[in-house]
Amino acid sequence: MSPAATNCRKKSSEELVKRTLSSVVFRNMSSEQERPAQRPGSRVRPGSRRRAPDGDALNLTDPKAMRALAHPVRVALLELLAVHATLTATQASEALGESPANCAFHLRTLAKYGFVREAGGGRGRERPWTVAHRSVSVSAGSQDDRQARLAAEALEGVWLDRWLGNIRNALGRRPWPSEWEDAALAHQTLVYLTPEETSRVGNEIRAILRPYRDRRADSSTRPPGALPVEFAVFGYPREDLSGLPDEETGE
Repeated sequence: MSPAATNCRKKSSEELVKRTLSSVVFRNMSSEQERPAQRPGSRVRPGSRRRAPDGDALNLTDPKAMRALAHPVRVALLELLAVHATLTATQASEALGESPANCAFHLRTLAKYGFVREAGGGRGRERPWTVAHRSVSVSAGSQDDRQARLAAEALEGVWLDRWLGNIRNALGRRPWPSEWEDAALAHQTLVYLTPEETSRVGNEIRAILRPYRDRRADSSTRPPGALPVEFAVFGYPREDLSGLPDEETGE
């Protein structure tokens, strides 16, 4: 294959990764969508709510809402609103490379199902939007209704693809400054745990990251040189490795 063809194929692959679906919640996973504090100059009316109330977590059970969220542009909009206090359709179009009309449509759809709400002020595509919940979660395994379970599984797949796409894009391209080369990490390990221990490890990891969460909402708390760092944590049983006889007992 010629160098030109290789570069073309690489660019096409990168664009596909950027457009890949997904990212919010699956199984026992959730996405925190708490938005930043209001920035000076933004068009939010005085007295309007500036952040989702503490403890305002949305646990999805409505299959229609799940199917509505399982769309690449809508997921991308929620990701943007996780780091921006407000967002207009015009601003979203500049960030995502979509048309303002398309972004406005998807923002209205997210609002219809309670994922975002109008922040107040502005007109038409210049209306600012904000997240309606601090976090969103869904679990296919906990759904009793078959349609809800299928919708949850579809949404889980969308989010998982998104997370893995972000990982491939970042670690494959390594677009960060040189001083981040030794700081960025990719680690895999295998340990034997009970379900209770696995849950405890997850809680411990979240506790480690908790002191830094306020930096997303308040830019004044970020030290010089801080960049958005995404942690995607997975913990799952590898039953395909558990069928061999025990080495010590031979059983």
